Amino acid sequence: MAVMVDTDHLALRTYEVGCLPVINHFVARLGLPELLERYLGPSDQRLRLSNAKALGVLVANLVVHKEPVYALREWAGRFDPCLLGLNEHEVGLLNDDRLGRALDRLFDADRASLLTEVVVGAIDRFGIDCSQLHNDSTTVTLSGEYLSARGQSRGGKPIPSITHGHNKDYRPDLKQLLWILTISADGAVPIAFRVADGNTEDGPTHIPTWDTLVGITRDPSFLYVADCKLANREAMDHIASRKGRFLTVLPRSRNEDAFFREWIQTHNPEWQEVARRPGARRGEPDEIWRSTPAPTPSAEGYRVVWIWSSSKAQSDAQSRQQRVEAAVSALSGLDAKVSGRWSRFHSSVKVHEEATRLLRRLKAERWVRFEVTESVEETFTKRGRGNRTNEASYRRSTRTRFGLRTQVMAEAVAYDAKSDGCFPLITNDWKLSDAELLAAHKYQPNLEKRHAQLKGTQLVAPVLLKSPARIEALLVCHFIALLIQALIEREIRLAMLKAETEKIPLYPEDRFCRAPTAARVLEIFSGAARNRLMSDGQLVQVFQPTLSRLQLEVLKLLGIPRSAYLS
Repeated sequence: MAVMVDTDHLALRTYEVGCLPVINHFVARLGLPELLERYLGPSDQRLRLSNAKALGVLVANLVVHKEPVYALREWAGRFDPCLLGLNEHEVGLLNDDRLGRALDRLFDADRASLLTEVVVGAIDRFGIDCSQLHNDSTTVTLSGEYLSARGQSRGGKPIPSITHGHNKDYRPDLKQLLWILTISADGAVPIAFRVADGNTEDGPTHIPTWDTLVGITRDPSFLYVADCKLANREAMDHIASRKGRFLTVLPRSRNEDAFFREWIQTHNPEWQEVARRPGARRGEPDEIWRSTPAPTPSAEGYRVVWIWSSSKAQSDAQSRQQRVEAAVSALSGLDAKVSGRWSRFHSSVKVHEEATRLLRRLKAERWVRFEVTESVEETFTKRGRGNRTNEASYRRSTRTRFGLRTQVMAEAVAYDAKSDGCFPLITNDWKLSDAELLAAHKYQPNLEKRHAQLKGTQLVAPVLLKSPARIEALLVCHFIALLIQALIEREIRLAMLKAETEKIPLYPEDRFCRAPTAARVLEIFSGAARNRLMSDGQLVQVFQPTLSRLQLEVLKLLGIPRSAYLS
């Protein structure tokens, strides 16, 4: 018997679920909602949406894909509101004013203690190894004048100055803030961050950063790895005198670097192979690293180990050859200009200055030399009319012609070739082997990937906020989002290793991925939706999202029950 259904009073509501259950799983493990409620304090009773809920939605959005603050309501409206900790009425309260006031409240709160609790909780609950930490900085480039962001304070708390500085995005025309990040060598998990004035140098930042890390780990014995800006006496002595350990690269400006490159001209170091890996392409030779102790310790008395890299040696030689060839070609072109008939160079000084400028621009002045030559050219012009005969008179005139004689300094090329592929590491740890020091140094590029994640996946710029205090609070949310993304990557990679799963088909066309990123893991859940059948405003039936085999496999690897998508 057929059943007649009155469809006039039925409505089907579709809510996107997406990757929010995955994010909520990690947010819950961090205890983030409770921490936000506690540190942001009780909300004003007049507020219909609490600060903690508003910032929770903002963090979830940054993990997925950043939307402007003013567009957050439209973004949240696509999802099942319960997954954002909201009801349908509260979604409509998300606007730029409400979120801006929540950011103000976050800035006024004890942000340092909040982040410390979040990170310490992550270390304890996820078992993160903090015996080796890596630090580096990048710039957050901002568009606008920000005339009021001159380092003033709000409620007794200083606000970083948004100003010009050494821009690492190659935009010296724009103002910036300095973002300083520290990660663990266990999964590249963010451990600490802070924001400094846009014109802050990297060198002085290491002491306060290291002190903060000691407060988080409660143990100063971790290995602190950073770039060459750490190689200053004050920072190294500060860490060593407090029973800490450091590792960094000695800059080329140090005397120890020049001494070894001179010493190697007449000595043959005893290189020991410390690492090897196959070439990047089939048929290419293995990439090899060798080490040797420096003939003398550093000026501060610390251990210096020299590393030779086969790939760096090849790169150094190619770079030098390209610069030499470019310099010779540029000087040859300049010689044609200055010696031509219509040359505008009327002084040897001008020729010399232009040639010097070319060599400096190409950074080849060490290997290429030049000499400005002069020659006098005589011309005779007949006076008066008539044929050119022996009786005719001529006017003699002279003009100085310039030229360039170029020479490649073979001795300088051979001198530098002796130390191709070499770079020095400095540390106060005398127990770690050369291979362990090299492995620690080679992990540093993983920190650059976190910076790329901040600027790429999270789209930290442009910052569409005028208040400097709100900008700093927004960067706190970016750090928390970066922490969640890193934990997702670490968990799935560890689970793959434990399950002896070498790769999973995360890419389109079922192509395999050996090292899943958070962005790709979350992306495969896009399209998952929940449908609610309503009749006259009453819920009739819920149609739960259907998960694919790949999605179920990822949930299993992440330790997330299937019920997270069915509740």
